[in-house]
Amino acid sequence: MKRSNQPARRARTVASRRAAILLTAVLLCAAAEKLPAWELRGHVKPQALVTDIPADSLLQDLTADPSRDIGIDARVNLGDVAAAWSWQVDYQFLAQQGDQTELSQQSGVPGFAPKPIPDDDRRVFDLTHRTSPRDDRVVAHRIDRLYLGYATESSVIKIGRQAVSWGNGLIYNPVDFFNPFDPAAIDTEYKTGDDMLYTQYLFDSGDDLQAVWVGRRDDDGNLGNDVSSLAAKYHLFSGTREMDLLASRHYGDDILAVGGSIDIGGAVWRGDLMLTDSDDERVASAVLSWSYSLLAWQRNTSLVVEYFHNGFGIDDGNYGPEALAANPGLTDRLQRGELFTLAQNYLGAAATVELHPLWMLTTSLFANLDDDSMLLQLSSRHDLRQELQLLLALNLPSGEQGSEFGGIDTGIDGRPLSYGASAFAQLGWYF
Repeated sequence: MKRSNQPARRARTVASRRAAILLTAVLLCAAAEKLPAWELRGHVKPQALVTDIPADSLLQDLTADPSRDIGIDARVNLGDVAAAWSWQVDYQFLAQQGDQTELSQQSGVPGFAPKPIPDDDRRVFDLTHRTSPRDDRVVAHRIDRLYLGYATESSVIKIGRQAVSWGNGLIYNPVDFFNPFDPAAIDTEYKTGDDMLYTQYLFDSGDDLQAVWVGRRDDDGNLGNDVSSLAAKYHLFSGTREMDLLASRHYGDDILAVGGSIDIGGAVWRGDLMLTDSDDERVASAVLSWSYSLLAWQRNTSLVVEYFHNGFGIDDGNYGPEALAANPGLTDRLQRGELFTLAQNYLGAAATVELHPLWMLTTSLFANLDDDSMLLQLSSRHDLRQELQLLLALNLPSGEQGSEFGGIDTGIDGRPLSYGASAFAQLGWYF
């Protein structure tokens, strides 16, 4: 019988929260003499989601049609930058309720749902308290940023919960393996923070060297090198070109990546090539994107076209339970939230039109080139007032039965795991 690690996890949670309270107190006391320099800001974002369930979908047996969900994302950010020292404490209150919320809790089936509420089971410090008073509701209080930083003219060091983003992909970004956003994510204002040590050194040439250590815990709650990450990235300039060189040890895998960007004819080409060497295989992933800004019909317009090769993906269009079980390299990364795609080859495209200086309309296309399925997304971002923003989105998946966006096979004939159109609305109030 497997021994439960709940007592150890509860003890770690108590210790983590005491450490967080102590660190917060130290940060506040350190800045006590500079109260006017404190920066207090945040937001409150109520949101709603409605999703259609196709008549032949297995989800008809598991959830309502259409499924309806509501939620709220409230955040308070408190920080200070004074001379060389800086600190940040960000508190989050998150709540979700509805059919998709209940489905994800009971079966773990993902869908076009709002961004899932994170947990700290794997992080160094457990700074999240989740409650589920009902099967269709999740409420969480958490600390998403908690770090202390020190900077000189040529160096930066930060320790604590923070976020880092690397890579040159604009839609798909394989090099950004620290809590990346889903390519189809609608609200991408904040990445989830990780407990890490971050350093950066700036050279006189303008180049810089960054290094991070991200600590994580294994299934038994112990810190371990086999689940943690150590990475370094060198960023260099050469005329109008930029280049990145990256080396990492991540969840026991060795990763090497090279990427960069260059301006050609007024358009910007970006890309990354990443090699992952694990115990079982050596895998190559790559992304190449083209972006261009222009004035069309007297409107500022930006265009992006991107190709993504997911070396861990499935190339024959079979995403059934047996095929996924036979590809642990893919499923592990899906479960960790590092990948969001099942196949190997994708084409992404996006066009953003400035209808008004305060109103942006974006049309995005995510196409699976291996099974000819796709997701069309229409999103609108409208600043109603200086502190009020309305975000609307419509997702339209299409494809044959068995395809990624048409509905993957479940092992039951004629009953795919498929979603129809979904509509999302969010009103953000900022302070």
